[in-house]
Amino acid sequence: MMVQHRSGIPNYTDTPGYWEAPPKEKRETLELVLDKPADFEPDEKYSYSNTNYLLIGEILDRTLGYSHHQYIKREILMPLKLNNTFSLLSEVDLDDVMSGYDVGYDSDLKYNDFINPGGSMVATAKDVGTFLRALNDGSLLNDNEQAIYSSIYEYEHTGLLPGYSGIAKYHKDIDAAVVQFVNTSGGYTWNLSEIVYNRIIKILRREKANSRPNS
Repeated sequence: MMVQHRSGIPNYTDTPGYWEAPPKEKRETLELVLDKPADFEPDEKYSYSNTNYLLIGEILDRTLGYSHHQYIKREILMPLKLNNTFSLLSEVDLDDVMSGYDVGYDSDLKYNDFINPGGSMVATAKDVGTFLRALNDGSLLNDNEQAIYSSIYEYEHTGLLPGYSGIAKYHKDIDAAVVQFVNTSGGYTWNLSEIVYNRIIKILRREKANSRPNS
């Protein structure tokens, strides 16, 4: 239910003023929602919550006995040769990171280090596309893992942090993993991003259709 965002656990980033001074410690972050009532009964409906990812990260760390970042690197990043994907912003040379801007905010948001699961990782669009294709073509998970993943989650994702947004989807009909990164947030940015993404898919479908031999 946490993976599917059907747990009802409140989202800590919805706390008023959260983005003005995000806590640096996981415990402090959890305390933002620790005594709040559930948003709804578990499995009653869907509502995105970053707290789900924070708790999943904690469960993984305690179950593994070491950081889930190490596990992800060994089991996913290294086998797929995702050499431009990192667990935390602190692992990256900031000169190589795209600047991020939010409507109405003057500073460059690439210096904001979001450290909690569900947004801490940094990657290139190419690496995200490689990962997404591997999820879909069966080269990452074995049959049992694939069945479990398929039963609880979709093979695509959208997401945003202040200054950044992204759409990553695999389109089976054109056999294409399409990843779009935008380095602005706020205002009508998300609406425009979806419009542009959908137009890209239309162009790709048209090109795919035109490339087929006549019957």
